[in-house]
Amino acid sequence: MKIEIWSDVMCPFCYIGKKNFEQALEKLPFKEEIEVEWKSFQLDPTLELAETKTTAEYFREKKGFPEEQAKQMTAQVVQMGKASGIDFNFEKALITNTFPAHKILHLAKKNGKSSEMEEELFKAHFLKGENVGSVEVLSKLAEKLGISKNEAMQTLSSDEFNNEVNQDITEGRNNGITGVPFFILNGKYAVSGAQPTELFEEALTQTYNETVKPFKGASSNDLSCDADGCSI
Repeated sequence: MKIEIWSDVMCPFCYIGKKNFEQALEKLPFKEEIEVEWKSFQLDPTLELAETKTTAEYFREKKGFPEEQAKQMTAQVVQMGKASGIDFNFEKALITNTFPAHKILHLAKKNGKSSEMEEELFKAHFLKGENVGSVEVLSKLAEKLGISKNEAMQTLSSDEFNNEVNQDITEGRNNGITGVPFFILNGKYAVSGAQPTELFEEALTQTYNETVKPFKGASSNDLSCDADGCSI
């Protein structure tokens, strides 16, 4: 069963959603039958690639929120994060253009490490205050996951995976996705937002029972034909 997740690195609800989704997975007897594919989404592609802002600066300059309102909003998210096991540190978080981070995610996907890279990026951004638009930071994260640092730096300094990132964004737009996180469950159901673990568990179970389980008991002795001929 395939789960596609559209996400952006600087979205705190994407991190909460990831944690709740993974906690739900651990409770499912069919978790080994689930394939997770992370998809790229950019909340603010207008930021310059070399630009960084503190969370307070970003809210004030880009969203027009006064500092006190921004503090109240982030405080609420901090409390939500604690419930999911995340210690957000918005005072250290640096807002930047996430396109390079999505490129490194696609490199990680190529190496079978996309979920691990997603976690490392969230930690770097929200917990450590590292610049996830930096070639040096991203290549070190890749190296930490066993991916060649040279390959990561080459990816980030070239057009490699640019098309893949843009295709994810276009696909999301075509699916009507305007906010993240957004989960598509085996092409049948959609879950939007950082939902509670229980909702993910229920949605995944329903999707599995409707789209996978009915076919698992099918007879393997049915008479059929394929490209190699017919079985008798």
